[in-house]
Amino acid sequence: MSVNERIEDQLKNHAVLLYMKGTPYFPQCGFSSKAVQILQACEVEFAYVNIFDDDEIREGLKEYSSWPTFPQLYVNGELVGGADIMIEMFESGELKTMLDKIKAA
Repeated sequence: MSVNERIEDQLKNHAVLLYMKGTPYFPQCGFSSKAVQILQACEVEFAYVNIFDDDEIREGLKEYSSWPTFPQLYVNGELVGGADIMIEMFESGELKTMLDKIKAA
């Protein structure tokens, strides 16, 4: 299975997926920590992939998404963005609205 197929499989199997440095219980960068805090504040279940556990995913995702940094949040298979975009969307209420639709489905 190619790295793109692995990424697509992960995205298909999780409505809300955060590619991050570390885990929600032990984030290994401030941006990943903030992303987790935002998702928890939105009270949504989310899956995560620790990019430090898989070099192929870490490098492949940069090309797949055309987004060079982490964390990367995906909702319904679509890239939402990184921590800065998540913060902006959270503060405007847009992220919670988007995630509430996931919870309702």
